Amino acid sequence: MSEPSRGLNAPARRMPPPQLIALREAHLADAVRLSAALDWPYREADWRFAFDLGQGFAAQAGGRLVATAMWWPYGRTHASVGMIIVDARMQGQGLGRALVSSLLDAARDRTVLLNSTKEGLPLYAQFGFVARGRVFQHQAAMDGTVALAAAPVPAGVRPMHAADAGKVRQLDLAATGMDRTALLDALFGAGTTMVLDRGTGASAYACMREFGRGLVIGPVVASGADAAADATGLIAALARLARGRFLRIDVTDAAGLSPWLEKSGLPCVGSAVAMVRETRAHPVDSRATARLFALSNQSFG
Repeated sequence: MSEPSRGLNAPARRMPPPQLIALREAHLADAVRLSAALDWPYREADWRFAFDLGQGFAAQAGGRLVATAMWWPYGRTHASVGMIIVDARMQGQGLGRALVSSLLDAARDRTVLLNSTKEGLPLYAQFGFVARGRVFQHQAAMDGTVALAAAPVPAGVRPMHAADAGKVRQLDLAATGMDRTALLDALFGAGTTMVLDRGTGASAYACMREFGRGLVIGPVVASGADAAADATGLIAALARLARGRFLRIDVTDAAGLSPWLEKSGLPCVGSAVAMVRETRAHPVDSRATARLFALSNQSFG
């Protein structure tokens, strides 16, 4: 939005230099304004969910929130960063660089993951992040034309029980190599979690919760020779519960589910580049014994 005319001889009004401070709960309502300007569908409840799990930085200028950045620790070895937003009027002043630098200083020697827009790639590359794949965002209103809710659901799919929590955490660790206990516990309490149990305990799991315009499915993790079929079965089971709602799911390219979702009536509406900044102390473990098919969120994985 342009400023009203001030006259040819009137001095231009400039925003004061931004101050970097800790992101606080009081910032969340204004953070919704920043994310909405990028067409991100985050509600204040979504910001609060992220805020309760992590920590971050904010920039203020003239008493107004003009930038945010957050990070989420996964034990002492890994972290993810996201919610990096700079008001359009403050771009080009090095604020994004200062925010990323502050996040990495806070994460210390952890290996750090993020999902980048096309615009953010040059900045993150300067900090040592390298691309390691893509994430595809699929979404649609779950009306009667979406075939996903009618996809086959394998025997053994059931709601998660409290006794499954330990096995689900083990599956997640096997897929990601990260201790995401805090995230998983928050997800268990925020929505619906389904598992696949063929009599020996959970061999796959998937979560669904309120997010953005409706519901989001993720994470989805499965193991074994039939991991892909198990993952699609769990997604279909949750999609049935989402009938009549808007549904989103973010899948990795390595998962190979993007074409299936397209055919099932959930089109791909965008993508991000998955990046990692690996440290010597905590290199990426490529010996995963389970697979991550869908993310809980593009910011915190």
